[in-house]
Amino acid sequence: MSRRCELTGKAVQTGNLVSHSNHKTRTRFLPNLVNVSLISDSLKRSVRLRVAAAALRSVEHRGGLDAFLLKARDAELSAGALKLKREIAKKAAEVQATA
Repeated sequence: MSRRCELTGKAVQTGNLVSHSNHKTRTRFLPNLVNVSLISDSLKRSVRLRVAAAALRSVEHRGGLDAFLLKARDAELSAGALKLKREIAKKAAEVQATA
């Protein structure tokens, strides 16, 4: 399992810890990943995802999981999230066609 957010693509970064004496030590900066169940309004079911804590705030800001996925670029989504985005878009098209 990779250390990558399924919604935003946030991943491990590398860099240096720099001491007061300017001694540099290589380190890895890990994203704050959490396992969450998010509810899709259009699919009427919950979905388990591994996302960064900052992504949860973004999901709420954009108006829920469905709105977040429809606005997100395909390149930054995981395979599972991309499949979910297609399901949501298909369901939204069906609802709009019947209305």
